[in-house]
Amino acid sequence: MNKGLIHVYCGDGKGKTTAAVGLTVRAAGSGLKVVFFQFLKARDSGEIDVLRELKNVTVIRNDVDYGFYKRMTEEDKLQITKLHNRNLKNALQYIYEEACDLLVLDEVCAAYYYNLLDRSIIDTLIREKPEKLELVLTGRDPAPLFLEYADYVSEIKKLKHPYDQHIGARKGIEF
Repeated sequence: MNKGLIHVYCGDGKGKTTAAVGLTVRAAGSGLKVVFFQFLKARDSGEIDVLRELKNVTVIRNDVDYGFYKRMTEEDKLQITKLHNRNLKNALQYIYEEACDLLVLDEVCAAYYYNLLDRSIIDTLIREKPEKLELVLTGRDPAPLFLEYADYVSEIKKLKHPYDQHIGARKGIEF
């Protein structure tokens, strides 16, 4: 790759992480080195198990599941912010060592919106992204800066969802 671009997968519909996973698999299958970093997520999921098996994909995520933001205590918010910042610095190390062609920041929009990370690190990454780095940002309600710098913006809109009928997430389909 000569020039890396910035992708934003946003909206209230199902499929933002799935799109990022698909791009990760495509990139890995083409020999690119990928770092797939998930904010806010820690519970087991089928896609993470598969990504961990790919030799040129590094998965970084929390080791503690704090659940949905609205259910977090103030202490939970402090702890998850520490985890996010630690993991983010770890992910960025791959960039500095030129060991990353594609960096996926899954659910960064929500972590940024809820101030569960050091926003200045993300702002600097977006503004000063290494020339060859391909960067993917996912989640609801992306910050204006994300949209301003993005080369691709794909909005996934919910028209209908089983959650509205009180059908919970199903293993192998939603996680």
